[in-house]
Amino acid sequence: MRAQWRNVLCLMVILLSIKSGFAQSTSKSYDICVYGGTSAGVIAAYTAAKLGKTVILIEPGKHLGGMSSGGLGLTDIGNKYAISGLSLDFYRRIGKHYGRFEQWVFEPHVAEKLFNEYVKNGNVPVLFQNRIVGATKKGNQIVAIQLENPKEKQTTSVRAKVFIDCSYEGDLMANAGVSYAVGREANAEYGETFNGVQLMNGHQMPPGIDPYKIKGDPQSGLLWGIGKGTLAETGSGDKKVQAYNFRICLTNNPNNRIPITQPDDYLPERYELLIRQMEKREWKSLQDVFIWSGMPNQKTDINNRNGFSTDMIGMNWDYPEANYDKRAEIWKAHVDYTKGLLFFVGTDPRVPEHIRKEIAQWGYPKDEYIDNGNWSHQLYVREARRMKGELVMTQHHCQGREKVADGVGMAAYTMDSHNCDRIVVKGEVRNEGNVEEGGFGPYPISYRAIVPKEKEAANLIVPVCLSATHIAYGSIRMEPVFMVLAQSAATAAVQAIDQKVAVQRINVTKLQQQLKSNPLVDGSRPEIVIDNSDQSLVTVTGKWDHQTYGGYGPDFLVASENTGQPQSIKYNFNPSIKGKYEVFTYYPKRAKTATESKIIVFDGKQQKQLHVKDSDVKVLGQTYGEWVSLGTYDFSPTAAFVEIIAGGTATVADAVLLVPKE
Repeated sequence: MRAQWRNVLCLMVILLSIKSGFAQSTSKSYDICVYGGTSAGVIAAYTAAKLGKTVILIEPGKHLGGMSSGGLGLTDIGNKYAISGLSLDFYRRIGKHYGRFEQWVFEPHVAEKLFNEYVKNGNVPVLFQNRIVGATKKGNQIVAIQLENPKEKQTTSVRAKVFIDCSYEGDLMANAGVSYAVGREANAEYGETFNGVQLMNGHQMPPGIDPYKIKGDPQSGLLWGIGKGTLAETGSGDKKVQAYNFRICLTNNPNNRIPITQPDDYLPERYELLIRQMEKREWKSLQDVFIWSGMPNQKTDINNRNGFSTDMIGMNWDYPEANYDKRAEIWKAHVDYTKGLLFFVGTDPRVPEHIRKEIAQWGYPKDEYIDNGNWSHQLYVREARRMKGELVMTQHHCQGREKVADGVGMAAYTMDSHNCDRIVVKGEVRNEGNVEEGGFGPYPISYRAIVPKEKEAANLIVPVCLSATHIAYGSIRMEPVFMVLAQSAATAAVQAIDQKVAVQRINVTKLQQQLKSNPLVDGSRPEIVIDNSDQSLVTVTGKWDHQTYGGYGPDFLVASENTGQPQSIKYNFNPSIKGKYEVFTYYPKRAKTATESKIIVFDGKQQKQLHVKDSDVKVLGQTYGEWVSLGTYDFSPTAAFVEIIAGGTATVADAVLLVPKE
C-alpha cells in the first residue's frame, strides 16, 4: 500500500512540474544539507565535510560569501576576543593575501576567492541558483526540502539527516514550520529598554526640515521617502524592519574605474530630502552623507551616514516574508535608488560643485562583480526573520545581566539597529528606529538560541536567523559571529548524527570542548591565548589600572602614573607547552600611551629583550588594537614567559598569543 502511495506522490510531483513548466525533479541525499551560501553557509559546509560527513551547500544566487564578498569589507568586529575557529582563520587568510598577520578590511573579490577555496578544499558540492520552495516533514523531522532553479526550469529534492539554515532570510526555517518573529518586540515582552519604537539622535535628520513637496503646504503631499504613519509610543512593538542598503565598492583608480552613469528608473525627486538636509547642514565632503571607508587598492566600502544616505528606510518591511517575485522588486528598487543617489550627487546642479568634483573621481571597479555589471550580488539584509528557539537572546544577555553556560560562540558588538521608519513628527521629518548602545564586553551566545524547539524541528540548526530579540540581534548579527556559530552548528550536527539524537539533545559540553581543541577542524595544534584577566597565569607587579574598552577580551591594563615602584605584567606559560610558536602581544592603541614598551620573552632556555614603539603599531579597520609579533621561539617543556615592563606612564598590557608553527 505504501509503495502505491509513493508512486501516486511521484506522479503528482511530475504532473505539477510539467504544469509549472519545470522539468522533472531530481533527488539527492546527504548527511547534512546547508542552505544559504553566505559566509556562515560556507563555513558550516566546510566544517561538516572536514568532520567526515557528506554535505551539500545550496545557494539561491551565483556567488558565495554573502555580505562578506558583497561589499562589507570594513568588518564589524566589536572585540577580536569573540572571533575564533574558522572565522578567525578566514581573516588570517585575508591577512596573508595582503601581507599581514590578519586583516579585517578587504576587497570583495578577495573574500569570494577565499570562500571558493574553502568549498574546493573541503570537496563540498555547491548547488547554485536553487531556492527553496517547500519542505517535507515527518513529525518533527525534516525529511527533505524542495528546490527550484527558475533559470533552468528544474526542481530538485534534497534529503538529509540534519539541515542547517544559513540564509539571511530564514527561508528553510520558515518552510519547515518553525516559529519566528519579524520586526520589533515591545520592550515589555522581555523587560528590555532599547527594543520597539525608538526616536533617537543617531543617523537623524537635522531639525526643522519641512516634509512637504511645496514647503509649508500639506496639500502638496509628502516628499518621497517619508511614510504616512505617526510616531507610536516609545518601546512599543511593530512589524517594521531596520533599513537595508548596499555596501558600495567604488574605486578612484583611473585604470580600473567605470564612470557612474544614470541608472534605470532614475527619479531625481527621490533625493529632494538630501537637498533639504544639506540646506540645514554644511556639506563639506562626501563623508557628510556617506561613511566612505577606504579599502585596499584604492577601493571603498561605503555605508549609510546621517539622516539621508544609502539606507532605503521603510522600503523593506515586506521583504522577510515576501515571495521571490516581490523580493526581486524590492531588491531592484534598492539598486535603482542607490545607483541613482550616486548619480544625483555627481550631477545635480543643486549639489555643491566641490562635492560633484569629489565624487567624479570615483567609479565602479572593473575587477569587482564582473558578471553582475560591476555591482554587488548581495543586498545588505541586516535582519529578516528571527527564530523563536529554545532560548531567546535578549538585551540582558548582551549587557551581562543574564549569562548562559552553553555558549557556542561570542558576540561583542554594540546593540545596533538602523532606522526603521521616516515620518513626520511635529511638522518635521524624523527618522525612527536607530539605536546604538554599547559599553559591554564579549558575551556568550547560547546553543539553545541556534536550535528550534524540539517539537517543531529536531534536525534543524539556524545560526544566522537565530533566536534573539530585535535589539539583541543588532549586536549578534555580524559576519564573523555568523561564521563562528555556523562552525558550531555543523559540529553539533555531526554529533547529532553520530549519536542518533535530536540536535537539541547533543552534549553541549562535548561540543564546546571540540570547538576549543580542534578549532580548524583539521587536527592541528590550537593556538594559545593568555589574557591579562587570567589570574592563574598572569603575575601583576606594581599598580596597574583596568580599562574595559578598546582592548582584547573583557579588559586590559595600563600602568598607573607616578607610582615610583616597579611595574610589570608577566604571562607565565604552561610548562606543557613545547615546540615552535610565533608569539604576539595585543597592543591596544590609545590617545595616551607610552612611546615605547619593554618586553622580555623567555623560551625556557634564554631571554630575548624587545622594544615595541607605539608609533610602529598601525591599526587597520574597525578595531582599537593589533597583534604585534615578538618573534618565533622553540619552547621546551619548562617555565617560559612573556613579561611587559613599564618604562614610563601609560604602558599597556593586554593578551599574549602563541600561534603554532608547523
